[in-house]
Amino acid sequence: MPDKFIFTKEISKLIKNCKGVTVPKSRADIVALALGSPNVGSFEVVYDVEGKTVKEATVVRCSNGVVVNYTEDYMRRRDPDCLIVADSLPTDKPTYAEEYGKEFTGIREETFSWLESQELIIVPFLSGGEYMGYPSILITPRNAAFFACGLAGLQYFVDIDAYKGDFEPKLAIFLAPPFRHTHFGGKQIVVHNRTPGIYEMFSYNLYPGPSAKKGVYGFLLDIGEREGWVTAHASAVKVITPYENEIVIMHEGASGGGKSEMGENIHRQPDGKILYGTNMATKEKHFLNIKEPCELRPIADDMALCHPNMQKNSKKLVICDAEDGWFLRLDHIKEYGTEPYHEKLFIHPPEPLVFLNIKGMAGSTCLVWEHAIDSDGRPCPNPRVILPRRIAPGVVNEPVEVDVRSFGVRTPPCTAERPNYGILGMLNIIPPAIAWLWRLVAPRGHNNPSIVETEGMTSEGVGSYWPFLTGKVVNHANLLLEQIMNSPSTRYVVVPNQHIGCYQVGFTPQWIMREYLARRGSARFKQEHLVSARCPLLGYTLNDIKIDGQYIGQAFLRPEMQAEVGKKGYDKGAKMLTDFFKWQLEKFDVPEISPIGKKIIDCCNKDAPLEEYLDIIPMRY
Repeated sequence: MPDKFIFTKEISKLIKNCKGVTVPKSRADIVALALGSPNVGSFEVVYDVEGKTVKEATVVRCSNGVVVNYTEDYMRRRDPDCLIVADSLPTDKPTYAEEYGKEFTGIREETFSWLESQELIIVPFLSGGEYMGYPSILITPRNAAFFACGLAGLQYFVDIDAYKGDFEPKLAIFLAPPFRHTHFGGKQIVVHNRTPGIYEMFSYNLYPGPSAKKGVYGFLLDIGEREGWVTAHASAVKVITPYENEIVIMHEGASGGGKSEMGENIHRQPDGKILYGTNMATKEKHFLNIKEPCELRPIADDMALCHPNMQKNSKKLVICDAEDGWFLRLDHIKEYGTEPYHEKLFIHPPEPLVFLNIKGMAGSTCLVWEHAIDSDGRPCPNPRVILPRRIAPGVVNEPVEVDVRSFGVRTPPCTAERPNYGILGMLNIIPPAIAWLWRLVAPRGHNNPSIVETEGMTSEGVGSYWPFLTGKVVNHANLLLEQIMNSPSTRYVVVPNQHIGCYQVGFTPQWIMREYLARRGSARFKQEHLVSARCPLLGYTLNDIKIDGQYIGQAFLRPEMQAEVGKKGYDKGAKMLTDFFKWQLEKFDVPEISPIGKKIIDCCNKDAPLEEYLDIIPMRY
């Protein structure tokens, strides 16, 4: 064991008593471990569960990487309710004692005892990225090396021999998959234990989403809550127009809100045109032809670090990527040629990738449009690949100022006969005060492929990161408001995906928004060009949008103009959306909320017009 490590007494004892420890020196070492042996084409991850052998997953070596498929459909996507807090520090999350009627101490000791009976892998990494990251470790059984491989792709892997100075982990993740069956009824439980010396995380399942990715995010949120800053649940991209104008867009939202898609090229038809809307009643299709789209330089895919040491005097929010790799969902790639550039990168990567929920045969090439089949005979809606950001083309590594913060909402269809909250126009320009409300409510939205299925409209909570948060929501509500007020030159928009009224649109609204705002650059919207939306929560819209000499019609900007929707259908959908906001804001209407936040919440509760929001925080667009 390298002497650079400084471990707690419990971890030192665990390492001393286990059957053996491997500390990989490179990500390639971990890839080699994932199959158990260099000459093996496939490997079954199995555990003894009370005398019965349980197969959790199958790992296959393909020419372009490691392919992982889970036995259970449930394990192929993240359970949004998996986080439980073990300690007694302030929290709004369920605690272990509340859920199970006893303290976590006993299971914690059982976990350490089980790990002592295993051969282990220890993976050192930095939570939060290379430059401002916090020393962390994963301790996993050797036969779950594919999980270590996934984490090493998502987080900044550390070669402990090359690391300068001592390595004292602030976060330790302990992986014990059999406990999912023996103690937690098959659920994806992840227990967070905020001790004075180290943040402990006990992952009792093998899907990397709740721990290797979102668990690390929870650790960063905890640090930010204590120090007074936020890691945003967001992707970000630098957009460069054909005329070399540049803007940075940070796209936030609940899972399924289009964060990964913000960094994708616009999907085109075989003739090169962009299909941006199909009328679900008449089947009429609307096309756009952008001959020379903007250049995209990715910054972040899901987590944007907003550390105070990066902030400048520009009155814009400054961010950098909080991850070293991206957990990309590929459900939209259903056939060859959907996204040629990325397909080529996934098929011929410069280093092996980790694929999940995609078909794979030993020795073959994993094709990302061949999704694993769930038990109901349908393709898994959550196929994934872990893409190290170092091999992403044109990636931006330095901190950047954010020009536009967009918020994505997965919306259902809306018609007069079947009204719903799918009333968002293609581009909604919103005041900062309303932008804050959207980040408190964070609607999870329609037909979300990223998580275990839920019924109806739900909220992903404060910052759209509530499922990963161990602290108090009101603290983060205040931090988010402070962040908005400290960056008055950053603008805010809300963008739908999937549907606008009766039109099926996919993710084209955010791609068109990206092209339009980049071409406008720093030009402000004139007040006479802004049209107040019928629903104040949607701020302003525009009468038309012109890109490359082509107009986007009013039906896509103001859904009430659609014959199938009308004002009656729109207003019913607006009431559904507004009532949902009022319901979700109840938890923030507490004495601890900031005075300015209280005023904004009161505006929503009394259906105030836009002008009252602007009186609280001016809009400088």
